[in-house]
Amino acid sequence: MMKLQQNPINSELKVDKDGVSDNESKVDSGVPEVPVPADDTPEVLNKALSGLSSRWKNWWVRGILTLAMISFFFFIIYLGPMVLMMIVLCVQIKCFQEIITIGYSVYHSYHLPWFRTLSWYFLLCVNYFFYGETVTDYFFTLVQREEPLRILSKYHRFISFALYLTGFCMFVLSLVKKHYRLQFYMFGWTHVTLLIVVTQSHLIIHNLFEGMIWFIVPISCVICNDIMAYMFGFFFGRTPLIKLSPKKTWEGFIGGFFSTIVFGIMLSYVMAGYRYFVCPVEFNNDSNSFQVDCEPSELFQLQDYALPGILESVTGWTTVRLYPFQIHSIALSSFASIVGPFGGFFASGFKRAFKIKDFANTIPGHGGIMDRFDCQYLMATFVNVYIASFIRGPNPSKVIQQLLALRADQQLHIFNSLKAHLTEKGLLPALEEAAA
Repeated sequence: MMKLQQNPINSELKVDKDGVSDNESKVDSGVPEVPVPADDTPEVLNKALSGLSSRWKNWWVRGILTLAMISFFFFIIYLGPMVLMMIVLCVQIKCFQEIITIGYSVYHSYHLPWFRTLSWYFLLCVNYFFYGETVTDYFFTLVQREEPLRILSKYHRFISFALYLTGFCMFVLSLVKKHYRLQFYMFGWTHVTLLIVVTQSHLIIHNLFEGMIWFIVPISCVICNDIMAYMFGFFFGRTPLIKLSPKKTWEGFIGGFFSTIVFGIMLSYVMAGYRYFVCPVEFNNDSNSFQVDCEPSELFQLQDYALPGILESVTGWTTVRLYPFQIHSIALSSFASIVGPFGGFFASGFKRAFKIKDFANTIPGHGGIMDRFDCQYLMATFVNVYIASFIRGPNPSKVIQQLLALRADQQLHIFNSLKAHLTEKGLLPALEEAAA
């Protein structure tokens, strides 16, 4: 008697707690579930908060760990911009690891060859390219002074392309019959992760070099919005905001918005008065070190602004004295509280697609590092675009650095062209008379 072979797919059919079968879930998502990480809340906190309900226990755990992270943030700010840059790199690597680990867990049963090795190799290549571009752009004098750095700078893009091409060829050679589609899925997974994490963390570094205030204020606004939206939602939340994140409420969203605007204006006022925060990071040839010292631009000098009639009638003031940067901080705060949360909603949708609560369990009560930085990367891109569009102008020091790298005949040609241009505009005679 011939036996019917049991269908392995039907044999694995189960029904989850939502009444949806595993098979239906897999058809919907196309991938198996990722194992849920265990709760690793410190035992000390578990014992101290054992008498509380799960809601209030989570509130205290999140609050205590948030204060610890804020304290650490202040500490690394004290250590200076170079340490901040290294911290950004470490955060980037950890976020990349969390996302890649999800991909590896999803497709682990297929034993894709070289997947993890190639993922980390591409991370190395992309970081080499971006950090090389940053060093060449911001520390041109240092690069030109050191022969090895000058050679690496000259051929930087060719070296970067050669490194990437090597990884590309390794991927093609790793292709295995019957797993082609999965391998290309993971190739795309890695590159999208690089785009989301590495590219935007590179923009954070660019913002930092423009002045620490462009790094601290946006990040602080996102943190403030996250905290205040949670607080307003916890105590007053009644109306759901979005299905992707059921715990988010309109009350939290609105309360976070107004709190972030006020916080951004106040923080900007405090920081704009210190050169340490407003000056760009530059390399000093005399001391052979990086320095943060300059004459603050008009953006960080107090100015009088006339108040609108409505505010004048309420306050009795005709003018108010502000830093121009405080006006820009309203735009930064608004983005952090209105558009920034969509980075979190995007991450929520991603996690729901793979049926996981958090990217990892690195921070008790908060999840993984990526769970804390999902909004920061979107904010970093906005700040970089904002600076390029509304703030940054021509940089004379960079122009001079590039001119000094030219040959003598090229420098002489530019000198004669500039002299003729200034003479034609009538500026050169005036300069000569002033010199005499």
